[in-house]
Amino acid sequence: MLSFKGFPAKDLCDTHLTPTRRSFLRVGGCGMLGLSLPELMRMQAASASENLSGGGPGWGKAKSIILVYLQGGPSHLDLWDPKENVPDNVASIFKPISTKIPGVKFTENLPKLSQINDRFTMIRSMSYTPNGLFNHTAAIYQMMTGYTTDKVSPSGQLEPPSPKDFPNFGSNIVKMRPLEEPMLPFVMLPRPLQESNVIGKGGTAGFLGKSFDPYTLYPSGDDLDMGKMDRIKIDDLKLRPEVFSVRLQRRAKLRDLLNAQMPDINRAVESFELDEYYDRALSLIVSGRARDAFELAAESDATRDAYGRNTFGQSCLLARRLVEAGTRVVEVIWPKVANSDNHSWDHHTGLSKRMKDQSAPMLDNGLSALITDLDDRGMLDDTLVVAVGEFGRSPQRGVSTSGNNNSDDGRDHWPYCYTAVMAGAGTRRGYVHGKSDKTASAPLEDPVHPAELLATIYHSFGIHPETIVYNHLNQPRELVKASAVTRLLS
Repeated sequence: MLSFKGFPAKDLCDTHLTPTRRSFLRVGGCGMLGLSLPELMRMQAASASENLSGGGPGWGKAKSIILVYLQGGPSHLDLWDPKENVPDNVASIFKPISTKIPGVKFTENLPKLSQINDRFTMIRSMSYTPNGLFNHTAAIYQMMTGYTTDKVSPSGQLEPPSPKDFPNFGSNIVKMRPLEEPMLPFVMLPRPLQESNVIGKGGTAGFLGKSFDPYTLYPSGDDLDMGKMDRIKIDDLKLRPEVFSVRLQRRAKLRDLLNAQMPDINRAVESFELDEYYDRALSLIVSGRARDAFELAAESDATRDAYGRNTFGQSCLLARRLVEAGTRVVEVIWPKVANSDNHSWDHHTGLSKRMKDQSAPMLDNGLSALITDLDDRGMLDDTLVVAVGEFGRSPQRGVSTSGNNNSDDGRDHWPYCYTAVMAGAGTRRGYVHGKSDKTASAPLEDPVHPAELLATIYHSFGIHPETIVYNHLNQPRELVKASAVTRLLS
């Protein structure tokens, strides 16, 4: 198949016209039969239309997504899926509490989320077989891309990010659903994906190219500094004093005049990609939409307090403001990385105190405020919210499942069963999908693989999970080798 990198879907047959496997075979086969370039373009455009004409529950209802990524792997037994009448070393030390859904209980760590779970779906049957994915980095890469990396040791450690990597799902979305307004398409904050010294694996555009990387917002300072989100540096979104917007626009017009003198094919191949990026940057700077979205001080004290005066809570609030301004994808990464102490979810030791006093209150305030705020503003109709980690924690405390040392008051990594939350954009309200066994060790019903969760996200954006993209070797690859779980959607 013939493709020109960089052309938007509305103009030419780029990789983000991405046909399905079926149409890829049809168009590719016809191309080999000697069709002309215009005919190939018409057929690829038809393939794109086919790609956009899917259906089923929730199809295409999402215009934006906020991923609340609980990096480190929170314990499902101590949050969303407590078990009663089980051995002492399995049972949570936290009391179960009732929720808005009859018969569904959380632990006392989530009092606010327990009162709004009639607004979201819970998946209590997230599950996958480790195969080298017992440690954070490899599991994060799978959760963010839908693929396992080629180089992974049994412990899960990986090499740094590479241009050969599969793209983060957000990069795929912003390529296939480009913004029409001048706004940052994809933002990641307030910390990178990280385990030990492996930073950013699964968090880049990989073989799609750097132009589809997220805009990263990693403020300096301690993760619990209440004021750090007010000191966000957005210098690259501002015009330098000596360069006015009118001058930039004049430069753009001059460039257009010069390009108009070039032969058509040269203009298409040599300058279009640069033109497109220049125009995007120019529009973004001149419009000020992104700059204004970062003004958290514009929010009332009551709103900021509801989200929580900490990095995670204010990041969730900023995510809402970014989506409100037009951002397509926001990934709020839990601010404490794996292998760290204090407010991390990586509770190998000291779970009872760290969960109760540190991580759980931040999650309960931030996520409940985000869902409620979006819903009250009518934004939850087309904003998808997903909260998930790379795995859960072991049913038994004090045992080693990944080679780590765990105290009697700690749980190890557990990918066989854990919980995810979805809200908005056609997601069913007040629904519990799947069921774990009596010790939350494995799904009893309707297991959901991380790749299926990603497939459901793509489906919500009106993108077929089997859509073809091209890697760094120009080889066709599916977005994800899984099907959407449409029972999660309405």
